[in-house]
Amino acid sequence: MRRRDFITLLGGAAAATPLATWAQQSAMPVVGFLSGRSLASDADLVAAFRRALGESGFVEGQNVAIEFRWADGRLDQLPALAAELVERKVAVLFAGASEPLAGSPADFGRFIAEETEKWGKVIRAANIKAD
Repeated sequence: MRRRDFITLLGGAAAATPLATWAQQSAMPVVGFLSGRSLASDADLVAAFRRALGESGFVEGQNVAIEFRWADGRLDQLPALAAELVERKVAVLFAGASEPLAGSPADFGRFIAEETEKWGKVIRAANIKAD
């Protein structure tokens, strides 16, 4: 083998290795967030949702992604929006209320903690791991 051919082969292998390593890494889990309202009307809910996820060890962009879908009051759009999230193969789907419910951010935080505990048992029993 000529020296130039050897160097080309070696350089190609070095360049391909990071791509192969990247391809073997699993994708970040995705949480679907579906609401019959709008981003503007759900801003406090989204902030509390992100905070509660963070308190459970999930940080958007670091170890979890969030896909948002908003119906903007057109509730007939909810089935199509939910189908989009299912096609996206979200790990968890959060469906927010179409009408505001009474409660404080602390109430919502408690709700998320309860849901995390409840579904955490299912996740642990199924041996599901976030890579």
